[in-house]
Amino acid sequence: MGRDRIKEDKDYEELVSVNSFAEISKIKIEIGKLLPSDIKIIAKNESQKKLINSIKNNEITICAGRAGSGKSYVAIAYALSLLRKTNNRFKKIYLVKSVTTLKGEELGYLKGDLKDKMDPFMWSYYINMEKLILESSMKTLLEKEIIRPFPLAYMRGVSLDDCIIIADEMQNVTLDNSLTLLTRIGSNTKLILLGDINQIDMKNKHESSLEQLLEMYDNTGNIGVIEMSNDDINVRNPIIAVIEEKYLEHQRKPKKKNIGIVNSKTLLLEQKVVETDKIITHEN
Repeated sequence: MGRDRIKEDKDYEELVSVNSFAEISKIKIEIGKLLPSDIKIIAKNESQKKLINSIKNNEITICAGRAGSGKSYVAIAYALSLLRKTNNRFKKIYLVKSVTTLKGEELGYLKGDLKDKMDPFMWSYYINMEKLILESSMKTLLEKEIIRPFPLAYMRGVSLDDCIIIADEMQNVTLDNSLTLLTRIGSNTKLILLGDINQIDMKNKHESSLEQLLEMYDNTGNIGVIEMSNDDINVRNPIIAVIEEKYLEHQRKPKKKNIGIVNSKTLLLEQKVVETDKIITHEN
């Protein structure tokens, strides 16, 4: 292990250290200056209501929903509202996401330090936050590490206390790595896992953990499992429902064989056989 990796491991060990009540009170005062006191979360459908109630009442929430269902927005809004409240010990939000890229869109080597490398994968979080709080406030929260990206690769061996952890794109996380993430939960911590089983970008789709997690932890105490209805995907824009339905419909269609090419090859082969027969007959 190189010196840079040792330093990064040390940095992440320091950021999860437990604060005293007085220290948390100071952090809460700082947070109060940056976040509005009225971060309102209005559920737009029954699935969003279930998601809000699950986050409120459980330590762990696992939610699967299609694109446009608003699951990420709701999770971030609720996490920010918990961070702003002074009647709890939540002092940080950790943002986790798989670094799996879209098929055929690999970026290759990314320059910079760990934060620079993680930044492009965090943009979807930041865009949702900008809908809820001032961009300047978000930047300050990131600079002060009150909101902090946490690479999945650095999670082993740490316990996260007094925080909210949001992990998105769980469909691109293996079952083994999901176990590592689930077992990082410490004292007074909420963990929110989000994903879409229709958007798996892993080379081996069978390694995806999301569907397995939904099945494994259904009806488990203090763990909420939410599968958002397909009728609830019009939150972002109603046309998304049409796009996704047409795409899935296209995928379900049997693939047509290129009969024209097959016939051309067959005719060419038959022509060669006939020509060969004529040569043999002529020689005889």
